[in-house]
Amino acid sequence: MMYLQTILAALVVIPAVFAAPGSSTPKPTVPATNPNIFIGKELYANSIYAEKLEQTAKTFLKKWDFANAARVKTVQKTGTFGWISSFADLKNVPIYIKEAYNIQKRTGKKQLVELVVYNLPERDCSAKSSAGELFLNDGGAAKYKDFINKVKAALTTKEAKELSFALVLEPDSLGNLVTNMAVEKCAGAADAYKQGLAYAISTLQLPNAALYIDAAHGGWLGWDGNLPLSAELYAEVLSLTTGNATIRGFATNVSNYNAYKASTREAFTEWSNSWDEYHYVQSLTPHLIANNVPANFIVDVGRSGKLAVRSTWGNWCNIKNAGFGPLPTTNTELANVDALVWVKPGGESDGTSDPTAQRYDEMCGGPDAHIPAPEAGHWFDEYVVNLVKNANPVLPISLW
Repeated sequence: MMYLQTILAALVVIPAVFAAPGSSTPKPTVPATNPNIFIGKELYANSIYAEKLEQTAKTFLKKWDFANAARVKTVQKTGTFGWISSFADLKNVPIYIKEAYNIQKRTGKKQLVELVVYNLPERDCSAKSSAGELFLNDGGAAKYKDFINKVKAALTTKEAKELSFALVLEPDSLGNLVTNMAVEKCAGAADAYKQGLAYAISTLQLPNAALYIDAAHGGWLGWDGNLPLSAELYAEVLSLTTGNATIRGFATNVSNYNAYKASTREAFTEWSNSWDEYHYVQSLTPHLIANNVPANFIVDVGRSGKLAVRSTWGNWCNIKNAGFGPLPTTNTELANVDALVWVKPGGESDGTSDPTAQRYDEMCGGPDAHIPAPEAGHWFDEYVVNLVKNANPVLPISLW
């Protein structure tokens, strides 16, 4: 073991502090309404996700696979978004803040805490696997406002005010309103989605936070016919906010598998100009500008390391043979892409493959899905083992 440590010591990963992109970065295509909050910050890596990954490290160690166990350590030290998906999850926010504050105080490195707010009533109206806890026939709209108020309270403590926050708001919600209004549940939830998001944006106008609305991904909203509809919907939501509320921009590819900049385009993208997220951002940007909507982005690349793992673009649940993607960075090659990030914590299931389960979605039992799989959000160790093995680029090795 000492020999292994000696061999690998030179490859130890140090958490990165994001610097401003170099002079080779293209000139901005969109005026920034506020600065890129990722610049000059170290991404806080939370202990709750790191603790789950201990099981994966042990899985590799049992097989005497020391190199991949050390790569799990890298994942543990990589800034990954924490998800606030229920009232119960609110208890985690003070943990994140306390840990990040202590790191910042100890090291002098400014910490950026990344969070997903994900609890709209009738959540994920077109899918079953990640349905939420709030329902419109049970006071869900009022309960959501209470939820957002509690999020704000957690982010405005004395210690929180010393930190910075990147917040992704309500993955999949507005995407469903663009393409799935034929689904009765989505049509019934449309007003609640728009009003709820507007309330969240208005309430979370914090000087040390950047807000990003979810904009699905290139394979969903990147088609030519969906681009103007999406931009118009985003403008409508912003028009419902109060005061001078605004957003920094949009998060794309959340929990999905698209490459940021694909080396080759996959066959099922043939008819789309948004065949990877790099092109999707450029497809959507002019429509946002035309609607006077901020056009800055972050892109989730947490599970986008391996291409050619899906038979169709619409498959999204626990895609087998996926791999971790590039480590987070602000070197994005596009001036209005703030950062490549890890939003989805790799290893948390997308949904159960048990067809008898209440929240079973047929996508999770499909030909591209890794089976068997636990309920959404539950730890899926076999899956994260593959994410590590299939990572592209190969994950660096960390020893501590």
